[in-house]
Amino acid sequence: MALTSTFILWMPFILKWSSIGHLKSQLGLSMLDLYKHWDGALYIIVAKSWYNPGSVLLQQAPLGLEPGYFTAHFPLYPLLISLFSPILGYLKSMLAVPVLFGLLYGCLFYTFLKHFKLTRQPLLLSLVALFFSPRFFVVRSIGAPETIFMFLILASIFLFMKQKIWLASLVGGLAVFTRSPGILLFFAYGAYYLERFIKEKKIVWQSIWLLLIPLSLILLFIFYYYQTGDFWAYFKSGDNIHLLFPPFQVFNQNATWVGTGWLEDIMFIYLFYLLALFNLWSKPSLRPVFWFVLVYFLAIISVEHKDIARYSLPMLPFALVAFEKFFTSRKWLLALVILLPALYVYSWNFMLHNVAPITQWNLFQ
Repeated sequence: MALTSTFILWMPFILKWSSIGHLKSQLGLSMLDLYKHWDGALYIIVAKSWYNPGSVLLQQAPLGLEPGYFTAHFPLYPLLISLFSPILGYLKSMLAVPVLFGLLYGCLFYTFLKHFKLTRQPLLLSLVALFFSPRFFVVRSIGAPETIFMFLILASIFLFMKQKIWLASLVGGLAVFTRSPGILLFFAYGAYYLERFIKEKKIVWQSIWLLLIPLSLILLFIFYYYQTGDFWAYFKSGDNIHLLFPPFQVFNQNATWVGTGWLEDIMFIYLFYLLALFNLWSKPSLRPVFWFVLVYFLAIISVEHKDIARYSLPMLPFALVAFEKFFTSRKWLLALVILLPALYVYSWNFMLHNVAPITQWNLFQ
């Protein structure tokens, strides 16, 4: 289902249609439109330069970006692109990796649901997870690290709940190598153990393994120092750090990464995850999940960026668990089927809109 739905989404580009209904393209559609989707191509730059400001590639300032800008794009996704590139090439690998991890994420979510008996219909809820939300439907079909990140977050929490703390921490470290919010796992697990200590007055010495998560971030910064000469290069990557206090600063039309006052969709996203958090509070067996969603939610409401739908995706599988009876109900499935065409039109429109002005394709091949 995951591969078929992505193939259908790609079909107008593979077949080079001139338009998709009312969605017109002056030059006609092609796979180049998918390759141009922000920020996928930037990870190819990392895969070919590894942040070295002296590299010929970064010296050309691809897309007008300074070498330091690329330190905001963490290395696990570029590494996977590099591993696949001898077979598929860089551009196809950029797409293949998210599609593969979208499939792995779906399989892991099914395993997670079944192992902990979180729903009577694990397969159905896993299929729902592939199509909800619209933003996830897009990111699992274009060049983006989100499916890798979501897979690793879910894998870490799955292992943590199975009491395999060192493995959960190791996978959490890999999540950090994918995207910076991976560090939030450390605070979520720490809060879980703090609650246990308050209740049981006993230290769980296995929790020392959690230090692997921040250690991963330190190792990444050491790598940045080796490549760029600056340990703090990430914090100098430009306007890429959107976490601000006090929260709710996304409601600012003058902010660089907001730029509009039409933000009511963000209110609905906040409401959805907050209600999920309330439901998770009442499920003692899902205490680690509750703490993760709480920590992540507090971070999300402090993000000043219009794309909250994408930033909040790591909470999505746990929100589906919180509302599993609704998301496996007949009325929801009927609504999903009715709106499936709208989901595709939304996705095509977004994919044609959010593109980088790439003209020098030799830089990405």
